[in-house]
This record gives sequence, C-alpha cells and structure tokens, in this order.
Amino acid sequence: MLSLFSFSGLDTGTVNVPYADKIAHFSFYLIFAVLGCMFVRERTQGEMGLSKTLIIMLLIAIAYGIFIEVLQYTATANRMAEYGDVLANSLGAFVGVSLIKWYFSKERPLKWKI
Repeated sequence: MLSLFSFSGLDTGTVNVPYADKIAHFSFYLIFAVLGCMFVRERTQGEMGLSKTLIIMLLIAIAYGIFIEVLQYTATANRMAEYGDVLANSLGAFVGVSLIKWYFSKERPLKWKI
C-alpha cells in the first residue's frame, strides 16, 4: 500500500512543481474511476446500467480515498491526513466518471451495453 508509505526523503532534484501531490491524487483517482467503470461494464456485460455504475464507482472511489486518509492519520507515524487530498481524490473520481458518461453518451457510437 504505497498510499501509506512516506516519500519525504525522496530526492526530486531541482524540479519543483507546485501542488504536485494534489495533481497526483487527482490523476490516480481519475484513472481509478475510469478503470473501475470499465471493469464493471466488462464483468456485467453492460447489464448494470451506466448511471448506476457511475454512482457506485464514484461512491467507492470517494470512500476509498477517505479511508486511506484516515489510515494515514491513525496507522502511520510519518504521514498526515489532508482535506486537500480528499478533495483532489474526489474531484479526480468525479472527472473520471464524467468522462465515462460523456464517452458512452448518445452522441458517441460506443454503447454501454455489450
């Protein structure tokens, strides 16, 4: 579980990207939500409706992000929970499910049901 590992001693050289950790959180949860939706589509052969899948994956991603932040606060000595991380996680998940919704919209040729 790399989410609980501290990277504070990692030498990043002279590269300094503002809010790089929040960008990483956003990106990881965006990918998590997209892949989660695609997983559900494949496992159910599209039988679970798109809207239901989007809501479930959004809630799972947000709950998992909060769970990891709570674990960082309670189970590690060198990590701390941040509300900004929860916000970045949630926004990433929301954008991820929004992309899936757009991609399988009626205007696109790809259909949700297989």
